[in-house]
Amino acid sequence: MKNRIRIATTLFMAMAVFSMVNAQAPLVKLQLGKGLQIMAADSSMSMKMSFRMQSLFETERDLNSDSEWATSFLVRRSRLKFDGFAFHPSLVYKVELALSNRDLSSSSDLSQTSGAPKIILDAAIKWEINDHFELWAGQTKLPGNRERVVSSQNMQLVDRSRVNSLFNIDRDMGLQLHSSFNAGKMVIKPIIAWALGEGRNITIDNQGGYEYVGRLELLPLGEFKGKGDYTQTDFAREVKPKLAFGASYSFNQGTPRQSATGRFLVDENGDYFHHDLQTILVDAVFKYNGFSLLSEYANRTVTDVEIPEEPADYPVDLIDDNNRTYTTGYGFMVQSGYLFKNNWEIAGRYTYVMPDSGQSFNETTEYTLGVSKYFVGNSLKIQSDVSLSESPGQDDMNLRYRLQMELAF
Repeated sequence: MKNRIRIATTLFMAMAVFSMVNAQAPLVKLQLGKGLQIMAADSSMSMKMSFRMQSLFETERDLNSDSEWATSFLVRRSRLKFDGFAFHPSLVYKVELALSNRDLSSSSDLSQTSGAPKIILDAAIKWEINDHFELWAGQTKLPGNRERVVSSQNMQLVDRSRVNSLFNIDRDMGLQLHSSFNAGKMVIKPIIAWALGEGRNITIDNQGGYEYVGRLELLPLGEFKGKGDYTQTDFAREVKPKLAFGASYSFNQGTPRQSATGRFLVDENGDYFHHDLQTILVDAVFKYNGFSLLSEYANRTVTDVEIPEEPADYPVDLIDDNNRTYTTGYGFMVQSGYLFKNNWEIAGRYTYVMPDSGQSFNETTEYTLGVSKYFVGNSLKIQSDVSLSESPGQDDMNLRYRLQMELAF
């Protein structure tokens, strides 16, 4: 009798556990380009896990010298991303990790990152307060130029322009308040941000002051389909013309860093420099029926010291013991492309950058022509481009060819 009771009890408990597990079993969905999507059975949380990689072949040569072609083949980017909501759909999270050596490399000294690689790209929580306001907290991209905020997965050329690499404000740790309002057909999106000002994955204490960023976006013809204002190619083939303007202003108080991703400047005693950097970023994007047009202007200055025109008169307190300075100057780029119905795209870009006095980079003009084939949108594609750049003062003329494959799931 006791054995029967034990058996009955065991069966009952097993059935109860099975029922509980079955009731709490998550809903799982896997789709190319949309990752592995998991939803709790009680809808209390969700998670999407996705992975992507870019394999890049690159070769270049200085046409004004007898140098040989310099060739490389590497994993340009490799990313693992998790996002979803927790507790309530209005509480969203995002974590993105960098895996490739190129991703992990840092121009900053190891002392600012505790000697660790910069694996974490994004680690942020977003609270959708209501239909108009959203509060972000954590490490993520600051609301800077559109070309930088657009994911590297969603580019129509192999990589971003030199204007972006020199003058973007990248990622940082802090708070952001995003908002959106309608004024008739027009959509207005103001954004403000407060950040530490030293960049991502920094472990030292805050140096100098903080970084304050404001951005205003105007969409006079209404919203783009599928957030197309932050995807360079017009996959949606907008039936009606769509236009967006954006302007960002960043004031980084007392920063010791050359730029958002540059090196930290220290004097001969190892003490950090502290100067105020101002960055102005203006951009516009237009899309219609497969045609896309993007343009950006950037300008960065040191605001608390007067910069002379002659390099020899450059202030000593802005040059460290390795002859490095803050990255200042201005740049302009315009980029356009057309997506054919067979999902081949041709695109071109003109880039111009001009440094302030005493800079480590040169005045450069670059022309880029690219061809892309999209198999599954930006999730599976092959892209190639060829660029010709010249620096008048240096008598340099450089020819570069790149071929890249992207896979995301």
